[in-house]
Amino acid sequence: MREGRAGRWGPVALGLGLALLALGPALGWGLVLRYDLLFVPDPPLWPDRGGFPRAVPSDLVVALLSRVLPVEIVQKAALVAVFVLAAAGAAALVPAERRLARLVAAAFYAWNIYLAQRLMLGQWALLLGVAGLPWAIRALTLEGRPGAWRSWGRLAVALLPAAVGGFQAMLVSWLTLMPVAVARRRVPVAAGVLVAYSLPWAVPALGSGAVTDPAGVDAFAARADGPFGVLGSLLSLGGIWNAEAGLPGQEAWWTATARLLLVAAGLYGYARLRTAPGRPPWWGGLAVAAAAGFCVAALGAFQGGREALKWLIALWPGFGPLRDGQVYLAPLVLLTAVGLASALRSGAPALVGVLAPVLALPTFAMGAFGRLEAVTYPEEWTAVRAIVDGDPAPGALVSLPWGAHRAFAWNGGRVVLDPATKLFRRRVSWDDTLLVGLPGGGRLRVRGEDPLNRRTGDLLAAHAYGELPARYLLMAAGENGFPSAPPGWKTVFDGKQLRLLRR
Repeated sequence: MREGRAGRWGPVALGLGLALLALGPALGWGLVLRYDLLFVPDPPLWPDRGGFPRAVPSDLVVALLSRVLPVEIVQKAALVAVFVLAAAGAAALVPAERRLARLVAAAFYAWNIYLAQRLMLGQWALLLGVAGLPWAIRALTLEGRPGAWRSWGRLAVALLPAAVGGFQAMLVSWLTLMPVAVARRRVPVAAGVLVAYSLPWAVPALGSGAVTDPAGVDAFAARADGPFGVLGSLLSLGGIWNAEAGLPGQEAWWTATARLLLVAAGLYGYARLRTAPGRPPWWGGLAVAAAAGFCVAALGAFQGGREALKWLIALWPGFGPLRDGQVYLAPLVLLTAVGLASALRSGAPALVGVLAPVLALPTFAMGAFGRLEAVTYPEEWTAVRAIVDGDPAPGALVSLPWGAHRAFAWNGGRVVLDPATKLFRRRVSWDDTLLVGLPGGGRLRVRGEDPLNRRTGDLLAAHAYGELPARYLLMAAGENGFPSAPPGWKTVFDGKQLRLLRR
């Protein structure tokens, strides 16, 4: 009985330990704010949003949980859950009698450069869905009548993390689960649950009027983050488009080589599973998903692939999610984790396999050496929100300076999405244009998706402040203080960090 409990709870304990090691200072009181990792105090339940619904339904889930628990606890629980779900899920795909091998799979799936880079970019919701992938595969391939209601129920429960994660997490789930479902002849079950969980973001997206700039293909293309080029970076499960998502020292030849060798060992172990007794029922489906995901990720590495993606996006904006192809490496990450458990299944090799992911990526520890750290919002933010949300008059709020991201001194200079985008109940107009630095220098401009934001940006560029479709202007202090107040606007709040103007 004790051995059974150890085998069951060992991966959970390992995932928790890796979470504590990776997050470090991020677990202090306050909120971690970095790029898309944006949480706000007392988030509104039903904010007026426009553009593509990227944070649906994750923002609603966070807002609901924040009615019961402090939002600081909600954020930390979500971050820790990524590691624990990932570790326990990968272990669940390994036979229960191979306790050390289960820990090998758990360690790699909860500590790898894919997870680290996406976390540095703040994409916690995506990672929550990725962490749930092995649970969904397991639920889909459990023995039982395919059409039974319990088959639907099992998969629905297992896919809840991906449902919370939103559109990127669900697209990765589609890619991963459908090949498995085809091989197991359970397409109706998989497609039914996937469609149901995709509706919360798919329906608003179709009616949002959002557009997709084909220039984003060049901006989001995979890039080299080590000495082995773009394809070598992708093969080692890295290659994210944003250089700021990298970890300290990840480009060093020895860490890059170690990551590549781990993946090679995982591929070898996974191939060996094909002829092993009791081959897993999901073996072929996961292999197809991993290969397809790698091909999508590698499209951006070639000029022909980029041009094909641009053509598709110009044909239909719905192909826009394919721009960030590196995100679809997730099934390859899971395949590698399970393959390592097969290659290093017992004894000293297994012990090395448990430690190797951390040794190959040591700078992920302690919040990537301080890149993740908890801070508290200045009180000015809640004071401004009380004024804006307490005003019954209609009209949007325009957030200035006109730019998508902020780097506040009280946040240690870390870049984060403008907090105004999630703080208020009323519609917020902000610059959703993305500026991406290019490897050879310069910056690429990817125009925003929201028509209202585009119109507001054009009016601001023309200094037509009187024509802005808004009731409020929120100004954040920059290096030279506040921007000048335009004529026709009255200051209703004036603080050290924020100034609020009303028409």
